[in-house]
Amino acid sequence: MQHDREPSSLFSGGTLTVIFVAVVAVVFFLYAAKLAHFTATVHDREYEVHDSVADRIRPFSRVKLPGEEHGPDELKVDEVPQAEPHATTLSGPQVFNEACIVCHGNGIGGAPMLNDRAVWTARIAQGMETLYRHAIEGFTGSAGYMPPKGARMDLSDEEVNAAVDYMLSQLPD
Repeated sequence: MQHDREPSSLFSGGTLTVIFVAVVAVVFFLYAAKLAHFTATVHDREYEVHDSVADRIRPFSRVKLPGEEHGPDELKVDEVPQAEPHATTLSGPQVFNEACIVCHGNGIGGAPMLNDRAVWTARIAQGMETLYRHAIEGFTGSAGYMPPKGARMDLSDEEVNAAVDYMLSQLPD
């Protein structure tokens, strides 16, 4: 007697395995396609963000110096301006009254006062070159602070030296 095949025998053994593998492959393919689309979209957004940032931080103009080619709407510097030197040299008393009197008139920041010979004596003993150098380059000591050129960088070295000479000439005997 011949047995009729049962319907469940169609899905038994190798057939069921093949169907399962096919379904997993289709699901994996769909997932991979979706992931590829997502990463491409993120990549595109990343370029948009970089372009947006670059646009926000780019300079709004550019100045070209003499000798460089210029476009019609670009700024151009014809000549670099130079600082003008002093028209005249200031005397020692003028420099003292304009720059030095603020600290040396009141003892601010430990500055030796103009009329205090005892404080100036130790400084004079170091030599005139040291006094000039401290006045020009600045100095920080245990008694106070001397900014370079009395914080008047527009003064020449000679003007500062003249102010030092003037202060020493004003010391009481």
